[in-house]
Amino acid sequence: MNLLYKLSNRMNLSATDTTSAATVATRDKIEAKFKWSLHDIYPNDQAFQADYEKLKEQILHFEVFKGKLNNANDLLQCFRLRDEVDIKLSSLFAYARMNRDTDATNAAYQAMTAQITTLLSDDASAQAFIEPELLALPAETLLTLIESKPELSAYSFYIKNMLRQKSHILSPIEEELLAKTSELRQAAMNIFTIFTNADLKFPETITESGQKAPLTEGRYNQLIRSTNREVRHDAFKNLFNTYSSFRNTLATTYSANINSTMFQAKTRKYQSTLEAALDNNNIPASVYTNVIDTIHKNFAQMHRYVALKKKVLQLDQIHMYDLYTPIVPELKTVFPYEDGLSLVIDSLQPLGQTYIKDLLNGVNNGWIDIYENQGKRNGAYSWGVYGLHPFVLLNYDDSYNAVSTLAHELGHAMHSFYSSQKQDYINSEYTIFCAEVASTTNENLLLDHMLHIVKEPEKRIYFINQYLEQVRTTVYRQALFAEFEKIAHAKAEIGEALTADALETIWTALNTAYYGNDIVIDPELKIEWARIPHFYRPFYVYQYATGYAAATTLAEQLQTEGPIAQKRYLQYLQSGGSDYSINLLRQAGVNMTTPKPLEITLEKFSKRLDELEVFLLK
Repeated sequence: MNLLYKLSNRMNLSATDTTSAATVATRDKIEAKFKWSLHDIYPNDQAFQADYEKLKEQILHFEVFKGKLNNANDLLQCFRLRDEVDIKLSSLFAYARMNRDTDATNAAYQAMTAQITTLLSDDASAQAFIEPELLALPAETLLTLIESKPELSAYSFYIKNMLRQKSHILSPIEEELLAKTSELRQAAMNIFTIFTNADLKFPETITESGQKAPLTEGRYNQLIRSTNREVRHDAFKNLFNTYSSFRNTLATTYSANINSTMFQAKTRKYQSTLEAALDNNNIPASVYTNVIDTIHKNFAQMHRYVALKKKVLQLDQIHMYDLYTPIVPELKTVFPYEDGLSLVIDSLQPLGQTYIKDLLNGVNNGWIDIYENQGKRNGAYSWGVYGLHPFVLLNYDDSYNAVSTLAHELGHAMHSFYSSQKQDYINSEYTIFCAEVASTTNENLLLDHMLHIVKEPEKRIYFINQYLEQVRTTVYRQALFAEFEKIAHAKAEIGEALTADALETIWTALNTAYYGNDIVIDPELKIEWARIPHFYRPFYVYQYATGYAAATTLAEQLQTEGPIAQKRYLQYLQSGGSDYSINLLRQAGVNMTTPKPLEITLEKFSKRLDELEVFLLK
């Protein structure tokens, strides 16, 4: 697998890539105890540069193994070289990128990140011969090679998985050529990213104060939750009308991305882009379609939730710009970081004392960069560095959402920590399909804990609504996204043109079905598909829904089964990518080939909606 793709998996993102306002503290004013310890990777920039120079030379050594991989000794040395190079590249990339993310104004770290990105491409080209050369051997010969040398046993699952995909791996020359087209195939995504983040300008919009201010995506996400209907309506119109003025350009860009995906799928001899996307992790197509089918069977709960919002907000009509409005006031409770961390630790007790001890050791030893500073990337993420420890970036602001984000990112971090501890590098990388499970399990445990300890009705309403909004946005909305992708790609594959009109028609129909007759689908909404960056990573978003469903099931088991479930769960975290995702989750106690985990989640949604109706309609 391309290392840059693997690195993007390690970086478990929770926000878009924007920078902070200039009114906050500069980096040098943040106390060291609130910063992560990137010197654990490299003590200084000079050490980074020295490793970079060595690695440029080391990558050239792959050449000596060409034509020799039918020998067990040479095969082992080639695998060891690849592991060593990829581990060093991972560390170099993490050091440069995470330094850049804490201060985007630092030109040195911008340059270092660009350096490593180029080196990653060189590495991919240098390694491109390995899998085609191995697959040119008869399967029996290759398996005999692995069995002939005990040191090669660590690569058994890798070889097994490669043989499974043999018909989709090309000749060495074709693989090298395909690797060299990677930047070209990323062009549509890069154009979309630059256009929407740098060139797309929105008009001024009304703010909570009644004054006008320039609209941005970040400001929109705040204003759409306003209790002032004029504010959210104005933001909605201004945002989507701006996108709509470029509807043909955005449709062409998205269509180009689908064409790129189809090119790669056809080149690798897949029947469809969906098959190609799922095959990398050996996910049956039924898992994808189960998500959509199960949601369709449970539209009624979402329609009931929309109707409840309409009633509680006392609206004659409920529009999409009303849907994000809280039905109860924002929780006024402040959670300073230490208090928020204590809440998280208390909520994670069902995971057992081993987990808690390891987590606290990391929290107290430089894993987390806690507070906002000038030039720091917005949002949050976790990043595992193999052989060392994970890192977590936050912009903690004392809100409950910040506490929930902390729980989420620590879930990712512990998954990376245990995987790195227990697995050889080749088996340490857990899949995207599994990535959101550990983080969302923590979120579920935190929310269940809050509902256990909070007794005041107004606070219970707040946390119940938090849960319902999680399911609406993480399960229902992501399933809608997944269905949109499935339809759009299928149309492109039979030669239909994906014009702006065609894409808008699909989007409008899906929103009507998912949200029901109560929702008013404003003309502006039909362009919403054009602002979703995840669509440039095809067939990715369904995994938010499957991950949430698996996490809900696991959280229930951890709270009801005790040590037995703890043991299964820790083994799951320690397993990394040593088996197929479906098998690992089945061993943890969740069968994702059936609709059951999603049904459990939607049943829980329905029960909490029942409780909310009792509170609000009595």
